[in-house]
Amino acid sequence: MNTVQIRSAERALSAGTWLIVGGAMLYSILTVTPLAAGHTPARWAWTAPILPLVVDAAVVIVVRLDAVLARLGGHGGRWPVVLRWMTGCMTLALNVADSALKGDLVGVAVHAVAPLLLIVTAETGLAYRRAITAAVMALEARQQAEREAREQAATARREEAARRAREEREHAAALAREQREHEARMAREQAEREAAVRREEREHEQARERAEQAERERREREHEHLQRERERQERQARERAEREQRERAERERRERQQREEQAARERAALLARGPAAGKLPEGEARAIVAAAFAAELSVRAAAELCGWSVGWVSARYAEHRAPGSGGAELAIASH
Repeated sequence: MNTVQIRSAERALSAGTWLIVGGAMLYSILTVTPLAAGHTPARWAWTAPILPLVVDAAVVIVVRLDAVLARLGGHGGRWPVVLRWMTGCMTLALNVADSALKGDLVGVAVHAVAPLLLIVTAETGLAYRRAITAAVMALEARQQAEREAREQAATARREEAARRAREEREHAAALAREQREHEARMAREQAEREAAVRREEREHEQARERAEQAERERREREHEHLQRERERQERQARERAEREQRERAERERRERQQREEQAARERAALLARGPAAGKLPEGEARAIVAAAFAAELSVRAAAELCGWSVGWVSARYAEHRAPGSGGAELAIASH
C-alpha cells in the first residue's frame, strides 16, 4: 500500500464519518426538538432546537479535533474522551427520552440507533485515523530511510574515491587537525564544567543567604509578635487591676455610705423618742448617749433622753471624746 492509497482511505473515512455525523445531527434535532418544546414554557418554545444543536455542535468539535490530532499523531488526554462520551450519552438520552417516558420500547430502540452509531463511529473513526496516521508515518519513515541509505551509499563511494586519492601528508594533517580540535573541545568542555560548578556554588550560596535572611526575618517577626502579646497582656492585667481597684473602692464607698446613713437613721430614731419616763437599760442608754453626742446635744439633754444621771452621761461623753473612740458607732450597733 502506497501513500496515495492511504490518503484515499483517509478521505473515504472522513467522508463517511461526516455523513454519519450530519445524519445523526439532523435526526437528533428533529427528534429532540419536540421533546424540548414540550418541556419549555410556551413563550420560549422557539428555543427548543437550541439544545440538540448545542449538543451536536460539541459532537462536531470532538470529531473534527480528534481527526486533526490523529493526523498529527497527538493525543488530547482524558478530557476529549470525557467530552466525546458525554456528548454521545447526552445525544442518546435526549433521543430516547420521549419514547422512554411513554414506555415505547420499540421507539427507544429505533431512536437509539443514530446516537449509538454516532458514538461507535466516533470511537472507530478515531482508531482508524490513528492507525492510518501510524501507517503513513511508518511509510514515510521507511521511504526517508531508503533515501538516506542511497545518499549515504553515494557519499561513501565518493569519500572512498577521495580517500584513495589523498596523500599521506594530507592524512597526517587531518589527524593533527582532529587532534587539535579534540583538545580544544576538551578544554572548552572542561571550562564549561568549571563554570557550571561555580555557578551552582554561587546559586547555592545565594539560596543559603536567602534562607538565613528569611529565618532572621521570621525570628524578628516572632519576637515582635511575642513582645506585642506580652505588652497586650500586661496592659490588660493593669486595666483589670485598675478596674478591680476602682470597683473595690466604689463598693467600699457605697458600704461606708450605707453604714453612715444607717447610723444616722438610727441616731435620728433614738433622738426622736423624747425624754425617758424612767431610767432606761444601760445598753439602750448608751445608744441614746452616743446618738446625742453625734448630734452635738448637751449632756443634760442626753441625760433627759436616757433617764440616767448627768455624771454618768458626762463619763460617756468623755469616752466618746477620747482619740480613736468608736463609741458612738459601737453603742448604736449594740442597741
